[in-house]
This record gives sequence, structure tokens and C-alpha cells, in this order.
Amino acid sequence: MTVDALTDVAGLRVGHATRIGDGWLTGTTVVLAPDGGAVAAVDVRGGGPGTKETDALDPRNVVRKVEALVLTGGSAYGLDSTTGVMAWLEERGRGVRVGPDPLHVVPVVPAACVFDLGRGGDFRARPDAATGREAVEAAAASEPGAPVPEGSVGAGTGAAVGMMKGGVGTASAVLESGVTVAALVVANAAGSVVEPETGALYGELVQGLLASPAEEVHRAARVRLAEAAEKNSLPPLNTTLAVVATDADLSKAQAQKLAGTAHDGIARAVRPVHLLHDGDTVFALATGARPLAEENPLALNDILAAGADLVTRAIVRAVRAAESVEGPGGMWPAYGELYGRR
Repeated sequence: MTVDALTDVAGLRVGHATRIGDGWLTGTTVVLAPDGGAVAAVDVRGGGPGTKETDALDPRNVVRKVEALVLTGGSAYGLDSTTGVMAWLEERGRGVRVGPDPLHVVPVVPAACVFDLGRGGDFRARPDAATGREAVEAAAASEPGAPVPEGSVGAGTGAAVGMMKGGVGTASAVLESGVTVAALVVANAAGSVVEPETGALYGELVQGLLASPAEEVHRAARVRLAEAAEKNSLPPLNTTLAVVATDADLSKAQAQKLAGTAHDGIARAVRPVHLLHDGDTVFALATGARPLAEENPLALNDILAAGADLVTRAIVRAVRAAESVEGPGGMWPAYGELYGRR
């Protein structure tokens, strides 16, 4: 049984830590790999990324597997949340072995952040090591294959897409080969996810879901979004993050190719994308449970295509699951409130 989430890749677990109220509107999401780690790679295409340990994922470098990934709010400040994740892993001897003692490890925890500073009202309210530890503990406590909460949770708590509320979304698919591919996103784009003439989601249009909102609904939504733009004083310094995962046995180079092509999924759902004030970053994870067909040198293609499609679908789910926010930091109406849920 699948739950249409990143956790459909056996062994992966997801945990959120969410901070709301008293000036807070932010959080952290951790993707926890199986004990022993997963092959990992990254592709960064935004012009203003905030990342940590991404150089370790270069196929030319020594680290082959990682035990966890961190997606976090708080801009570069929020990268401190990885400290809590590293401490949790170190306590369990999980990481790169660097000494004779099994506990002599250095956990390599790649991370990327979204800009949400001040959206709850307090510019200094951002994730820290305690937030990261809470998120990894939530991941570890979850059941294998558990559903993943979506919308305004974890790293998506303070996320925004244009003038609308963003959030976390996830999706998965099982290919004809039996390989599972899945994606999890934090939709926090400077660009728009909405076709301006109709109010339809770009990500649904490319999936062939062509039903557009009624004209009067779209007209009212545009009025609300204009009000939000007038009220919000902070600049749209945003970022879309994604993790694309598979149970296929990929090399680091193949995983990097998967991370790169998955950016196409962002481009189908967000316009414009990869701007100078975005930090768009995609991680790839491969648990290695299923070998690729050696007799078919193009066996990776189906995984690449599915990864991009699932990122698009996860962005749609993030936007549809988001909840409206209005407070001292600004106003971000949710798509579901503006156009109705289905």
C-alpha cells in the first residue's frame, strides 16, 4: 500500500518541526535515510541559494552516502538546525567513520533553506539546533511508509508563492519496472504558480487538468492578492526546495542527473523560476534496493521523467494544502481559500 508520499520509498522517513505564534512562522523538515545512509546528490539553479554541505555531494568527492537531509526556514540562519540533526546522528554512531571507535563519526547532513524571515512578525524567530533535533526525532518516531503531513508545516510553515501561501507537498509513483520514485517539495517561489488570465495552477495545466475557476472567482481572488501585495512590505526573497528519491540503485553521478532533471518539474509549475532572488535547490536520494537493468543503458530515463513529473505534482499539492495566514508579518491567502478546494 502506498501513501503518495516520499515515504513510499522504503526506508525513508520524514519529520517536521513547526513554529507558529508569538512572532514565529517557520519550521524545519528532515528526511531521514535508512541506517547506513542513501546515495545523495544535489543540483542548485537559483541565483541566491542558502545551502550547507552540498560540495560533499559532488560525484568527484569522497562522501557517497548521507544519513539525513534538512530543509529549513529561517534563511541562512535556519541552517543552524542541522546542528541538532548532526548531534542526534552522532549519538547513534551514524555518519562517516573517521576513527577506530564506532562512535567516531562525522554525520554529513546536507541542507538548504528558504527565506521566510519576519513573516510571523519577528525577524529573529528562526529555526535553530533544537528545531532540527525535534524534526529528526519526529522522523525517527514515524512508522515506515507513514503519510507525510502537507501544507503549512515544517519548512513550509512560512512559505509563500508569489502573494499566496506556500507549503510542503509530496507525491510518488511506482514505475512499470517496479521502481518507486517520489518527491517532496517546499514551495516558496518568487514566481507565480497561477496562470494570470484564468487562475488555474500551471502545475495542473501541464498535467492536463484543464478546469479553470469561474471568472468571478478569479476576479475576487485577484482583488485579495492585490490587497496582500499592498500589505506585505518584505521583498519576495524566496526559494523552492525539493527532494527526489528512488529505491533504484544509482551512482552519485546518476543521482546528480536525477536532481538536475527534476528542476524541470519546478519550471512547469512556477513562472518565472530560477531567478536571482530564488535559491532553487533539488536533492536526490537513492536507497539502492532495486538494481537498474544492466542490459538497458537508458533504464535511468523513466526515473528521470518521473522525478520531474512528481516535483510538479508535489508543488500543486503543497499549494492546495496550504492554509491562509494573516498577522503582524503580512497576509498570504491560500489558493484553496481563493479558488475553492477539490
